[in-house]
Amino acid sequence: MEALQGLDGEGLPRTPKKPNYAINEGLRSYLRRYRRDTELPVTYERLRGYHEAIPLPDAAGKPTLWDTVVFEPAEMRELNEDLKQIYALLKVAGEASLIEHLYIDRIDFCTFGNSMPFRIRIVNAFNDNQDYFYIKRADASRVYGLELEHLLSPNRLNFLTSGSTLVEEHIAGIPGDVFISHWLTSGELKPIRVAKELIKFNERCFVRLLGDMRAYNFVCVITPDFEDAQFRIRAMDFDQQSYNGRKNFYLPQFFKENYPLVAFCTRHLHPKAALQYQREEDTIMLQRSSLAADRLGLLLAEMSRDPIAPTEKVHLLRESLAEHYQRSEYLKCESMGDLIRENLESIRREVIRAPGTAPLSAG
Repeated sequence: MEALQGLDGEGLPRTPKKPNYAINEGLRSYLRRYRRDTELPVTYERLRGYHEAIPLPDAAGKPTLWDTVVFEPAEMRELNEDLKQIYALLKVAGEASLIEHLYIDRIDFCTFGNSMPFRIRIVNAFNDNQDYFYIKRADASRVYGLELEHLLSPNRLNFLTSGSTLVEEHIAGIPGDVFISHWLTSGELKPIRVAKELIKFNERCFVRLLGDMRAYNFVCVITPDFEDAQFRIRAMDFDQQSYNGRKNFYLPQFFKENYPLVAFCTRHLHPKAALQYQREEDTIMLQRSSLAADRLGLLLAEMSRDPIAPTEKVHLLRESLAEHYQRSEYLKCESMGDLIRENLESIRREVIRAPGTAPLSAG
């Protein structure tokens, strides 16, 4: 794969808005099996019944894409308790006694993007510690994206579905665009650690076909270590999971919003080191897929049956991937789930030819 090389100089254009794909019964059955689907006391549609919306500025007083929404007093009292129960389901298996000291501080609404999310701010009355979670319109693409992130990345994710409602936990970190503008050249991090993680993130997105990873769709997580600090890039928007037909749409390096980060990393990265880091990520993805073989096999089998992208996009992408990996097997693929399976098989062939991995079970 192009290890941060071959930038097209123009970036990728924004694509037409992706349609919302309903969760079908097959995917719903999978989610129930792994305790991702349950009855929820608050639905997305219920939150849409707010009474008033007030623009929410950032800490510097500048406009944001969010509005704080207000409900009628009687509804707000009941809604607060129901939202706390959702937080309990998300965090402590529904044990309400463990969250009695929490309160709902604010409900925000964003009209930007496909999911049009509500963001719930919940606060601990004992110590003022705050957390967030999100209530969104359920979309099969996003659910596949969340589950693939959970299984194939180093990050674990909690989320719940119920009917046409999706609940997601907050993914903490520095937004990618903020990191690029304020942290990238600050000297706080070793450049090689940033470059290494960009290579790994680029490869994860490409193999599992997570698209549109512009700077504002991922976060950067900095963890102090006994020597310097560790660095990780995490996706936080999964709306464009396996929908686009262009290969480069799944490579974060090609988005113009990411160019400053790519250029910075390229300056500090030897090509052989880039290949090493890419191969490291391929190897560990194969290990994760092996550990979760049954679950991943079931997910990809359902994804292969689910028409979450137009056929012409699947065919366009399969041709690009067949050329990229030099494997004609891609040309038999008729779904995005099939293509992800072939990607895993491709990196298995490239990486291994060594003991310890086997083709992914069809489930």
